Amino acid sequence: MQQEESGVCDVLVIGSGPAGATVAPLLAEKGYKVVVLEKDRYPRFHIGESLLPANLPLLERLGIADEVRAIGMMKPGAQFVSPHHPHTQTFYFSKAWNKSMPYAYQVLRSEFDAVLMRNAVRRGVEVVEGCRAKSVNFEAEDRVVVQAAHDDGREQTWQARFLVDASGRDTFLANRFKIKNRNPKHTSAAVFGHFSGARRNTGSDEGNITIFWFEHGWFWFIPMMNDVTSVGMVTWPYFMKTRGSRNLEQFLRDGIASCPPLAERLEGAELVHAVEGTGNFSYAAGRNHGPNYLMLGDAYAFVDPVFSSGVWLAMNSGLMASETIDTCLREPARAGAALKHFDRRMKHGPKVFSWFIYRMTNPIMRDFFMGPRNAFRTQEALLSVLAGDIFGKTPIWPSVWAFKVLYYAANLFQPRRAFAAWKRRRFNIRRVEEAA
Repeated sequence: MQQEESGVCDVLVIGSGPAGATVAPLLAEKGYKVVVLEKDRYPRFHIGESLLPANLPLLERLGIADEVRAIGMMKPGAQFVSPHHPHTQTFYFSKAWNKSMPYAYQVLRSEFDAVLMRNAVRRGVEVVEGCRAKSVNFEAEDRVVVQAAHDDGREQTWQARFLVDASGRDTFLANRFKIKNRNPKHTSAAVFGHFSGARRNTGSDEGNITIFWFEHGWFWFIPMMNDVTSVGMVTWPYFMKTRGSRNLEQFLRDGIASCPPLAERLEGAELVHAVEGTGNFSYAAGRNHGPNYLMLGDAYAFVDPVFSSGVWLAMNSGLMASETIDTCLREPARAGAALKHFDRRMKHGPKVFSWFIYRMTNPIMRDFFMGPRNAFRTQEALLSVLAGDIFGKTPIWPSVWAFKVLYYAANLFQPRRAFAAWKRRRFNIRRVEEAA
């Protein structure tokens, strides 16, 4: 195997997904030589097709708003369907606290990620496809050495002043540091596929994401352009063990059949992509930075996707990383403070969403979602959270706290129901090996 000469750059980014393809062009604009290593080649399949309204300003900042608009299905809101309520409930982003972001998009990720990658190349980033990072050596605080392998068998060594891990669920650095930790408060797995011919909502609601609760978790129903609808079942480890000898497609179809409102939407629909699955859905690394590296998006942490927060948190982490890295490289005396600020911001997003995620299958929380009230502007604040408006200056937090107080009060007034829900959740999140 012939060894290539070392490549040299200011910033080396592992992964060209939403996090990597956001930080890379923003750093290139600041004058840095940026190289992105991408293990796959485009186009590539990926889940995580639902964006949030908070993505829109960042799409404008990156200069790709028109391109995303051309490939995206407009998503004005999110619909919730409960087996324990006779009605459906739709939340519209236009009713959030901040009225300036009234919609989002649903996108086929193979197209969306390609838009991001092409934009990075246009802005001066070198993207190396079919090149997998294999090992890393932090020789000094001012130099990182990464050994990579091309898919044609060639090997290459890259030297950089700063390393960005945007490897997604591969968690390149967290695995090597042995700091990837299962989330003890939440664990789930997903089985998903793309369908054509699914029955969608009508009119302006056609692009709404729909969340269907069912006995063993929940389903997503994400309409996209060209009659493609992503359907995924997010469920608990004990239920995954009931799959037995069934293949993933049959397991998903049987799950759909157990949720009549979703089965009705998919009557006559056809699979257009092989069903896939993924486990270990919730985790976090023990840290997200060091003197000359950062972990972004899913490479640092992943939470249950019920609120479609993944792409937004990844892209926002890329924005924060570009500012942090610029400070570290240009003003080393301020690096410590910049890294601490980055750490606080990275932890903020998963923390905000997780409080709701941990309680989404609780029947009392389900009642709150299916019968919303705007006391103390709590509905507007909740919609702002669903829109991803959690990093700016929108003054939602007193109302978010009020929502939590009301939720806890409801639990106190329904102690038997609350205790039963607590016991059920303990059963749901227990480790798989305990589910025999």
